[in-house]
Amino acid sequence: MALEPAVMKAVEQLDYRVTVGDVAAQAGLDIKVAEQGLLALASETQAHLQVSEVGEIAYQFPKNFRGILQSKYWRLRFQQAWQKVWDVLFYLIRISFGILLLVSILLIVVAIAIIVIAASSSRGDSNNNRDRGYGGGGMVFLPRLWIGYNPFYLFSPNYYQRRRYRQTAVGQVSRGQASRGQDGKLNFLEAIFSFLFGDGDPNADLDEKRWKAIGNVIRNNGGAVVAEQIAPYLDDLGEGWANEYEDYMLPVLSRFNGRPEVSPDGQIIYHFPELQVMAEERGRASVSAYLKAKPQLFSEATSGQITMAIGLGAVNLIGALVLGSLLRDQSLVAELGGLVAFVNSIYWLLLGYGTAFLGLPLIRYFWVQRKNQKIESGNEQRQNRAVALNDAKAALQQKLSYAQKFISQTVVDKADLAYTTETDLTQQEFEQADKIDAEWQQRLKG
Repeated sequence: MALEPAVMKAVEQLDYRVTVGDVAAQAGLDIKVAEQGLLALASETQAHLQVSEVGEIAYQFPKNFRGILQSKYWRLRFQQAWQKVWDVLFYLIRISFGILLLVSILLIVVAIAIIVIAASSSRGDSNNNRDRGYGGGGMVFLPRLWIGYNPFYLFSPNYYQRRRYRQTAVGQVSRGQASRGQDGKLNFLEAIFSFLFGDGDPNADLDEKRWKAIGNVIRNNGGAVVAEQIAPYLDDLGEGWANEYEDYMLPVLSRFNGRPEVSPDGQIIYHFPELQVMAEERGRASVSAYLKAKPQLFSEATSGQITMAIGLGAVNLIGALVLGSLLRDQSLVAELGGLVAFVNSIYWLLLGYGTAFLGLPLIRYFWVQRKNQKIESGNEQRQNRAVALNDAKAALQQKLSYAQKFISQTVVDKADLAYTTETDLTQQEFEQADKIDAEWQQRLKG
């Protein structure tokens, strides 16, 4: 069975001794997935089962369980090695768009210069044209593109390690000023890719955060909640009867193996017994009042880098159009051959790239604006549900009071273990002889 990365991460975060409920709440996983994942991980890493006297189970994992897995599975080692190779390959793909832009401009400018000089020479006016700067101007223009840029500085493959939407750089404040380290800034070629395609979805892990928050809310409330406590973390609550009957709670019940309970007044609360069992006493987890999605950024490039990208894109497109008018004289192209003939053969690629370079970001800009409107609307709806929960009316207060009857917490304490796979059964019986005798005496008296 494939090992679940979220289970391994949760085990590490919970200090290697966990129950199924611990992992499900910490990682926001379906109870069944968490249980299967723990069993698979325990069987592969020499973990120990600890069973309490009431039959609750805790798993004790070795702290080097990742090392055990790595030494056991060559496939995991290969995946780690491939991930490093892919990081470099993907970085090269990203910077290739900026390199293509510069190469396109270079080819266009040089081809225009050659054609203009050749055309001027054929009319016997080459010297005058050079003095006026028409032909030479194209050659002078090229070095200006490189002012302020060192091409050897542009290659730094640690892109995603430095960005990850730079939440700490943007969100943290130090000494009254927002901190943004030098490594947080995109280099020029990375900025070109960012301008064209953006920097990924900032809410790619939103579902993971959603279920983790819901699991912690249930845990913080003792394993019994009402629908209004979960609603600030969900998107679509449905309409009409679906909303009134709280159908939106079904995925939560399925994921965390909960069950509805109905009060004498016909009010519904939701009880999650397996989230009430933990390996050790834990404090209340910190959970935001509602799930807040992040707005989509158009680009993480600076305004100066975006301006430079637009400028170079315009130069590339205008240059391609000018070159197209010069290439109409195919007899001159055939006469010059070489670079001019090569540029003529790929002219439509150059023109298409120049058009797409400016057209794609323009389309994406309007798409980002529309998406952010939806994100803002969703955040506002979830926030309103959180506000309504804080201003609970009498009916909601009654539901919350009824939920208190189902609140419970079971800790699988090491002192109360009836069985563990860490030591031999005979040794365990010997060590607990007094305890076993006392139990037998109590049973005989009963």
